[in-house]
Amino acid sequence: MMDKEPNSRKSEKARIHITGMTCTTCAATIGKGLVETQGVERANVNFASEEASIEYDPTKVDLARIKDIVSRLGYGTATRKSIFSVGGMTCASCVSRVEKALSDVPGVISASVNLASEKATVEYTEEVRVADLRQAVREAGYELGPETKTLEDVTTAAQRELRTIRNRFIFAAVLALSIMALGWSPSFIGKSYLLWVLATPVQFWAGWRFYQGAWGALRHKTADMNTLIAVGTSAAYLYSMLAVLFPSLFVTAGIEPGLYFDTSAMIITLILLGRFLETRARGQTSEAIKKLIGLNPKTAVVIREGEEKEIPVEDVQVGDLIVVHPGERVPVDGVVRQGYSSVDESMITGESIPVEKKAGDEVIGASINKTGSFQFEATRVGKDTTLARIVRLVDEAQGSKAPIQRLADIIASYFVPIVIGIAIITFIVWYSIGPPPALTFAILNFVAVLIIACPCALGLATPTAIMVGTGKGAEHGVLIRSGEALERSHQINTVLLDKTGTLTRGELTVTDIIVVPSSSEEEVLRLAASVERVSEHPLGEAIVKAASDRKLEGSPASDFKAIPGHGVEALVEDRKLLLGNLGLVKERGFSLNGLEEKANELFEEGKTVMFLSLDSQVVGIIALADTIKPNAKEAVQALHKMGIETVMLTGDNRRTAKAIAREAGVGSVVAEVLPEHKAQEVRKLQKRKVVAMVGDGINDAPALAQADVGIAIGTGADVAMETGDITLISGDLTGIVTAISLSKRTMRTIKQNLFWAFAYNTALIPVAAGVLYLAFGHTGVPSGLHFIFGDYGFLNPILAAAAMAASSVTVVFNSLRLRRFKPAKFGS
Repeated sequence: MMDKEPNSRKSEKARIHITGMTCTTCAATIGKGLVETQGVERANVNFASEEASIEYDPTKVDLARIKDIVSRLGYGTATRKSIFSVGGMTCASCVSRVEKALSDVPGVISASVNLASEKATVEYTEEVRVADLRQAVREAGYELGPETKTLEDVTTAAQRELRTIRNRFIFAAVLALSIMALGWSPSFIGKSYLLWVLATPVQFWAGWRFYQGAWGALRHKTADMNTLIAVGTSAAYLYSMLAVLFPSLFVTAGIEPGLYFDTSAMIITLILLGRFLETRARGQTSEAIKKLIGLNPKTAVVIREGEEKEIPVEDVQVGDLIVVHPGERVPVDGVVRQGYSSVDESMITGESIPVEKKAGDEVIGASINKTGSFQFEATRVGKDTTLARIVRLVDEAQGSKAPIQRLADIIASYFVPIVIGIAIITFIVWYSIGPPPALTFAILNFVAVLIIACPCALGLATPTAIMVGTGKGAEHGVLIRSGEALERSHQINTVLLDKTGTLTRGELTVTDIIVVPSSSEEEVLRLAASVERVSEHPLGEAIVKAASDRKLEGSPASDFKAIPGHGVEALVEDRKLLLGNLGLVKERGFSLNGLEEKANELFEEGKTVMFLSLDSQVVGIIALADTIKPNAKEAVQALHKMGIETVMLTGDNRRTAKAIAREAGVGSVVAEVLPEHKAQEVRKLQKRKVVAMVGDGINDAPALAQADVGIAIGTGADVAMETGDITLISGDLTGIVTAISLSKRTMRTIKQNLFWAFAYNTALIPVAAGVLYLAFGHTGVPSGLHFIFGDYGFLNPILAAAAMAASSVTVVFNSLRLRRFKPAKFGS
């Protein structure tokens, strides 16, 4: 991340896809160039995701200027470019007004309007919604019609980039193989000139991207991977060119004028092959976010003026009534107003079982309607939908850096200059004391050192794994907000769990009904619901719901009276009915009719116990509790198996807390803690533990912020995604296990990648510099290694290029193995 002192004016943010980067130094060069531009306040360029996150002052610089800066640095940008029809224009001034309206939309790079054709060509970033463009034009007094043609988007730009690399590789491969074949053929007049002719387009057309990148780096007084390739291949090419044009210079100096066009051409060919494989594989690291974006429906059926109309989903407005038929995707977030169905939300929450939906229930955009038809009212549209927020958070996480990446970035920043220094020293040493022909060996070793060095592998080690890891988490309903959170999670050894709404469902339910022999469970519940039907107390609502679930019909209640802190009483079926706690029953002097022992057992279990009396005789007791969530016990057991301690942190009384903890299997309890004191309890544990706090993201916000990793838990569209380091969308506690397991797996992959990158460069740069000459220089190279090390133990530069290309590809493919990650299975 590069930044400077922010301006007092309101800044805007943009994310732009960058093309043409070959290593992390390229990303650093672009970031440096952008942040040096007046008006750009922050610039973070991620090599793995090929994105630049920019914060800028629109009064000082616009996106067109930013795009131009990237271009001048030697790289490209991929944006969306579309043509729209425009209605309502009558003159040239209309054109300027429409252009200004479009250009003022944040994220729009350029807008060109043609009066004659009534068309607008707009270039904009992927974050811009067509609805925003349409709204801006409408406010200017005109109408922006549907998108008539998409000229380009990020996907087509990425495909074009891949196609360009592939075509240049094929071109280079054909000529390089021809050069190799000619090199082995008998000599003939003009052979050296033919080799030169064949090598030149490979060097300056197929390899032009390396010169372009090297020049951009040089302009900013830095060096990158392109510099190494450009200098290395140019050395071999120019040496050979001089040998063709001025052979007498070499003969006079007593040097045989060797040609190494095959070396320069084959190096470029192999590196282009590596780039092609790496770029294609790197595109797969963001596969999860592409899947999420692909879930978004294109159209919605809305009811307007009493008729069903199919419109683009971008045109849906809050308050619209939308119809969804079986098999269709829900277009936006909303609340069911009519109908009943089951909806598959697995692609959003990770919960595989379809969820029943009725009037009043929330539905999430992109979920699939399985059975019946229903109508719902849109509550969140466009960038405010759950899916859009998930995509935005995953996108930001994939562009973030983990602390472990800092080491790799520091090394990579010094890497290229150090390699150039080693290469120069190698040349001087072998030219000075090497065996004849010393100049030839000096040049070949110089080229080998430059070519074999690979900062790409170092730069890709962490971000590719983070991209796959965060994407995989999103697939299973686990949103990891940053690379830092992903890294910290693998160190967690203590998990603090809030009780209400986290371990438990967060709502009271009837768990037990105990009756005297002369009554029945149904009768006691029916009478209790009759008196509670007019009450608004949560206990009463739970009792009424339990009666409704059993399809019990209550009787009218009269003379209703609430007794604050104790209960209620009323006349039901001409009999005096009282429903209250133990204190109220004892105060009235009612006999418990042998139910006292059972009541005490329920009290010990932490349940709320209500006594029902009929004409001064207790006829039954109803116990209520906030029950634990499904899979909560299994999740806690899984955490214990991973060696992680669990602690319940709650404001509830100790007896209730201990009962819930016992049922869920939680290790220890800290009860009767006020919300504002939870952060203090987290701090106490942090003195000796790495702590994760799991809460609802609203009441527990201070504790979540204090914890090493804050895990916000919620349900569907209600979840507060922005409050925790990690968010569990479904509310299922097994997501904690998934998050920690995924973090451990991702960190293991990152460490493997870094080990490979460090080991590769540490081992092979000395080999390229010629240290094996000490072993083979006098005794000769074994026949099996002759092709690799020649007669004296010097590494063939062509093989150096192959090794370099293989190193970065290996790192990317190792990261892609994370796509096979599957969460542990838990029974419901």
